[in-house]
Amino acid sequence: MVADDSLALVLRDFARTMLTDFPIQKILDHLVERIVAILPVSAAGVTLIEPGQRPRYVAASDENALRFEQLQSSLGEGPCLTAAESGEPVLVPDLRGEHPYARFGPAAIAAGMAAVFTFPLRHDNGWLGALDLYRDEVGPISDSAQLAAQTLADVAAAYIINAQAREESAMLAGWLHDQSLHDLLTGLPNRALLRQRLQHASERARLSRSAAAVVFLDLDHFTRVNEAFGHDVGDQALVAVAQRLSALTHPGDTLARVSGDEFVFLVEDLADATEVDDLLDRIDAAFAQEYELSGVRLSLSASAGVAYSRPGADITDDLVIAAGSAMDQAKNGGRTAGTGIDFGAARQTHDLNRLERDLTAAFAAGDLHLRYQPRVRARGGEFTGVEALLYWTHPTLGHIPAPIAVAAAERGGTSDRLNTWVLERSCRDWLRWSAGRQPGSVDLSVNVSARQLMSPGFPNAVSQRLTQAGMSAPGLILEVTETILIEDGTRALRTLQELKALGIRIALDNFGSGLGAFNCLRRYPLDFVKIDRSLVSNMASDPSSASMVAAITDLSHTLNMTVVAAGVETTEQRKNVVNAGCDLAQGYLFAQPMSAAALSAALN
Repeated sequence: MVADDSLALVLRDFARTMLTDFPIQKILDHLVERIVAILPVSAAGVTLIEPGQRPRYVAASDENALRFEQLQSSLGEGPCLTAAESGEPVLVPDLRGEHPYARFGPAAIAAGMAAVFTFPLRHDNGWLGALDLYRDEVGPISDSAQLAAQTLADVAAAYIINAQAREESAMLAGWLHDQSLHDLLTGLPNRALLRQRLQHASERARLSRSAAAVVFLDLDHFTRVNEAFGHDVGDQALVAVAQRLSALTHPGDTLARVSGDEFVFLVEDLADATEVDDLLDRIDAAFAQEYELSGVRLSLSASAGVAYSRPGADITDDLVIAAGSAMDQAKNGGRTAGTGIDFGAARQTHDLNRLERDLTAAFAAGDLHLRYQPRVRARGGEFTGVEALLYWTHPTLGHIPAPIAVAAAERGGTSDRLNTWVLERSCRDWLRWSAGRQPGSVDLSVNVSARQLMSPGFPNAVSQRLTQAGMSAPGLILEVTETILIEDGTRALRTLQELKALGIRIALDNFGSGLGAFNCLRRYPLDFVKIDRSLVSNMASDPSSASMVAAITDLSHTLNMTVVAAGVETTEQRKNVVNAGCDLAQGYLFAQPMSAAALSAALN
């Protein structure tokens, strides 16, 4: 028997912890400690298990119980795992009798255990793990003891869900605060955080009587990059510049992006001006190397202005303004107060004027075609859908990267025709290979440019194309980048809501390429989050990338979104994204982009 007052005291303790920030591990430790005190058992243990994952938390009343919990995990069998998988209690009153645990049973008996009784930690959406009660004597436990154990397991599960929600809420709040102080594209400090750093530098300067310097950097003719190659390539260039410049900073320095193509270095505790001269030399060397982005090679240039504070003087926005003025003088040819860095204007790899003309002929000549890269379940490898990729084979220039083709179409006024062609062709191909397959088992993803998404009537145009092709709206996934959402968030939100109302699903592409804004996940009606290949490729060597992927995955799952890992090329990368909890994967490890005919043959 279990005394009602003993159980009531334990339940009251749990009720109190529901109102506190008690860590999950502590509540599990508290649970097993109290259970041994009120139930007729020798020891108790509890394990939280995520589907397909190793145990996350383990608690035990003593070393033997801990060893039994770990033994089940290492052997891959035992009543704890059975209860966690089935959601039902598992009662083994005699481990020497009949039970399905061929390896765990003998090992447990050898360690002095005679019986085990396991109860799942249940909640509305399933179960979190299991509570194990161990006895060193053979025999059952009473019905009242079983009821008390299951009650405590259920209450503990409710607390854990509550604690997890608090943790996720705190994590989200932290992310949002962090994002408010960082540039959404590059992840660098923004102007607000720069002001905080200036204030901090001012306090340090007053205490140490030290000086500081601000270097104001502006990319030359950067609008030409956006005009020639489109905003996607322009954004990639800004991220690449930010990465190179970040590598030049010393501990204690700050690099901020303060506007579109303007960056600011804050150098504190300045010993003498040669430190800034060395920094400018490093900037010079960084811009001497070309940038290769989506098949586009760019040579960028910049102008810089420098302003110095007096030792011990306040360091304010005025110093940034002075450096900006010096930069303007440097850009206009003066060098009195600024230092200029000039490597020539951004160079275009292809003659876009020629490509504008050639693109019109490419439609008739059949030089445009689509290839499809399969997307699979990260763990099991089952085929789930494809992404349509645009290819242009120029008769004399060879392969033209998709961003160049899109830029040529937008400049030449054929973007609507190109977008319509991609959507119509991909929908027709989708019908070919989805015929005979279970409805909803094959998705088609199509990339959408900023201009396309923002064009008037875009949702209706997509709906018409689907109707003409005979394709259902839920089979289509439109992939957008976070930069599209950032540029005109209100308009983008309205368009995405209209698309969702039609039944079309939305994926956020390249998430993490610029340490993207987590509030995009919360604000927009998204179904999928596609983690950028750069994060995936760095997971093995960079713990921060692995942590970022896990954080993105956890938050996305909390918001009921499916997570896709892009650019998976090795078995190690696949293992990493599976361990991080990613749902789907895409990359050369599974399949290269292929023609519609080749894909149809492969599926059949």
